[in-house]
Amino acid sequence: MKNNISCDCEVIHEHMVVKARNSMPSESDIIDVAGLFKVLGDKTRCSIVFGLVDNELCVCDICSLLNMTKSAISHQLSTLKLARVVKSRRDGKTIYYSLDDSHVKNIVVDTLIHVMHAQISDK
Repeated sequence: MKNNISCDCEVIHEHMVVKARNSMPSESDIIDVAGLFKVLGDKTRCSIVFGLVDNELCVCDICSLLNMTKSAISHQLSTLKLARVVKSRRDGKTIYYSLDDSHVKNIVVDTLIHVMHAQISDK
């Protein structure tokens, strides 16, 4: 079965192109979105984010959850924090991590739903 992803016509639908162009975010916003997906594109960071979807965890908790070292988790948390995917709060000597806001949860949960839907559609 050939997967057609190319158009056989030579007609440009100018009104549709203008509409699409007007709805596009700025180039800098597109770069920021691509950067966020790049951060979330790492398996370990993605696992951390899913662990934090409905939980607030300290580094030791995340280490236990993912069976990884503190050093490895701390490095990934630093990247996630810099990208404003996670935030932290201190309680005495313990630092707890959670998702930065509900948008992050929506991104990963909606993406998971999409992936699961695509897997079902492929069967």
